[in-house]
Amino acid sequence: MKSKLFFILVLLSTVSFAQSLDQLKTATKKIYDANYTMDFETVAQLTYPPIVTAIGKDKFLEKLDTDYQNEAFRMRLELVTPAFMYAPIKKIANRSFVVVSYKNPVRYFFETKLNAALAAEKVSELRKSNQTQDVTFEPKRNSFNVRRTSKFIAISDETTGGDWRFYNLDDVVQRQLFDTTFDAAVKKELGL
Repeated sequence: MKSKLFFILVLLSTVSFAQSLDQLKTATKKIYDANYTMDFETVAQLTYPPIVTAIGKDKFLEKLDTDYQNEAFRMRLELVTPAFMYAPIKKIANRSFVVVSYKNPVRYFFETKLNAALAAEKVSELRKSNQTQDVTFEPKRNSFNVRRTSKFIAISDETTGGDWRFYNLDDVVQRQLFDTTFDAAVKKELGL
């Protein structure tokens, strides 16, 4: 009898884990697609709720729009089929966490023609903000190709209603919020 009960518990936890991973994969694809198509309402819906609350939804949407296009440049994700890599699900203090990483090249088109000195300055800025060394200036297109590895931190907890919601670590503000919200022990457990 005990062995049957143990088998049932293992089976239920395996099914629950598989369903949770399937839901995570679906949510990850949705937030990636929303970023690619600049569907900022959907990005806001899939972002970890305390982020949107801390910034304010209208300001959050305005920030996303400014990140993608402003007076200085237009930023676009390059068309690729992302291969998402999922770290194991970690249960920490009533929250489930997963680090999702993937290759995510972007291109920045600058509105004003850049000379060599300004281009070198922008390369340095883009390396820092995108956390990569792989930045190439293309003078004929007045643009930069940035090849980076992006990371989402997927979280499922009471604030998300058990659904997966995301921190986008490409975003400087979200990186800072993650660093101030979660302590060193959580970051260490997640390998960050």
